[in-house]
Amino acid sequence: MQTYLPAEEIVQIVDRNNQVIDAVPRKVMREQGLIHRASYILVFDPNDRLFVQKRTMTKDVFPGYWDVAAGGVVLAGEDYLESARRELAEELGVSGLALDFLFDHFHEDAQNKVWGHVFRCVHPGPFILQKEEIDSGEFMSVEHIFELNEKEPVTPDGLDILVKLTDFDILQKK
Repeated sequence: MQTYLPAEEIVQIVDRNNQVIDAVPRKVMREQGLIHRASYILVFDPNDRLFVQKRTMTKDVFPGYWDVAAGGVVLAGEDYLESARRELAEELGVSGLALDFLFDHFHEDAQNKVWGHVFRCVHPGPFILQKEEIDSGEFMSVEHIFELNEKEPVTPDGLDILVKLTDFDILQKK
């Protein structure tokens, strides 16, 4: 059985233009606040509710927060789509789904600097949650997620993505 050591994963480091400049262990990326890549997969059910995950308290960034996306860091040598497929299988036990690319996303705050590709898929569940990363999860409307954030924290990059998604949906309907 392989030991789960996320701090030792080798992740792609990029510049502000999203050009690859290095590959370092995740721990170094976090310690130095380096810009990295991540995949974000928004998993909707057939009723257009989004699967939201409660992050474990052992996560290296935003422990205990709600997260609107499956996903994670892009490993050295991976592209965004490979990362998205790997993360979806690891975190939710789901594979073989069509992933629709939505948009590129840059987020920067005190804890995280990340370029992401945001994907969308539909899956009704149930899921096999990765115990090292996810305590629980449930489907919610996007409106409910914004309300939830008033009581319990939702990851800041996830909230930014939801705002963009809402804008994107509005633009698509015009």
